[in-house]
Amino acid sequence: MISSSKGPPPPGPLVLGLGCERGTPPGEVIALAEKALAQAGADKANIGFVASLDARRGEPAILAAANHFAAEARFFDAATLEAVAPRLQNPSAIVFAHTGCHGVAEGAALVGAGPASVLLVAKITTSHATVAIAGPAELRPASEPAVLAVAAP
Repeated sequence: MISSSKGPPPPGPLVLGLGCERGTPPGEVIALAEKALAQAGADKANIGFVASLDARRGEPAILAAANHFAAEARFFDAATLEAVAPRLQNPSAIVFAHTGCHGVAEGAALVGAGPASVLLVAKITTSHATVAIAGPAELRPASEPAVLAVAAP
């Protein structure tokens, strides 16, 4: 579980964002997602749903990950993912050229978790897949202070 000064979160507050090439072995995506969960200090029960780009709807690796985590798979169009591009930690021009958005895993995680969410695990990758985890800002580790924007006088 994720630790928080307010006690453990309820099951499912996190969104697992997934991106992968067509035909990526499901085991590769699942292993990468498990690694991200470990980095977040979370477990399977913390995943509310998995999210990805709608062009990956029906992709066996994403569906297998949703099944593995006993979570629904949700898909978003490229324009919706691109709307959160300013919040991405690892935007990619290469990903944009292929998908129309600057980040699939980070973007899907942030969109799925809502406008007040933060990336708890920024994009991690294998040769064929990317994974990120987003959730409520209060779950951000104390060692990662929130970035505050200050308006110029």
